[in-house]
Amino acid sequence: MAHLLLRGQILADANGHPHRIDAVLFDKDGTLSISEPMLHALASARVFHARTLLQQRHPELPAGRGDELADLLQRAYGLTPQAIHPAGATAVGSRTHNLISTATALAQVGLGWPEALDLSEATFAATDGLHGQGSQRRPMATEGLHDLVEALDAAAVACAVISNDDRAGIAAFLASQDLSGRFQACWSADHSPRKPDPAAVHALCSALGVAVQRCALIGDANSDLRMAQQAGVPVVLGYGAGWSTPPPLDPCFPCLSHWRELEVRTAAA
Repeated sequence: MAHLLLRGQILADANGHPHRIDAVLFDKDGTLSISEPMLHALASARVFHARTLLQQRHPELPAGRGDELADLLQRAYGLTPQAIHPAGATAVGSRTHNLISTATALAQVGLGWPEALDLSEATFAATDGLHGQGSQRRPMATEGLHDLVEALDAAAVACAVISNDDRAGIAAFLASQDLSGRFQACWSADHSPRKPDPAAVHALCSALGVAVQRCALIGDANSDLRMAQQAGVPVVLGYGAGWSTPPPLDPCFPCLSHWRELEVRTAAA
């Protein structure tokens, strides 16, 4: 059991009583990991392959539909020439979310839904190898993360991941950063319900054997923070340092710009 201090101040309830924390739930992409270079390469490849396959399979479509498709996908994915928008589908959505976004864009340029889904599946099959540890731009731990997780472990505070990545992707990232032994549980896109359903938070806390009221959650998306708030998590923190463009987080939530701003202090039972 521990107290968390944000920039030297103990995080407390409305009555000034310090929150006692038994577990911290972390988002992955953009929070635990710097994933933007990998996600940018992945989204760019998906745009290229979707456009190429559209032209190959449907030459009957009017000229210019490839450009229209590329524009639709870039906006849906949150893709710019240099960056990924931290609130775009590539940053916060699951593989399924992004697949449906791709099919929707294809439907908007003239494909029937079955053809749009089929072409989306082909696009993702051609690019899935660029995701996660298969990428040449593998995700790395955010600066200072190892020190924070070590401090949480020393204070007997459990750590867990709640992410829309799949279970294998989460495990591969933790293993690549020598963090597997520091995390006791995860809730992934393979679980049901997925985040941002508040029930996902309750299920993860149950797996940890920790009451929701003794947890903190840290994430880089408003959907994560509001999910935690709705689930009854007392300490909800934004994290803004995982992207080249700061995520547009609701200012009602305290936000970290570096892990060193968060301290762990052992609390008396």
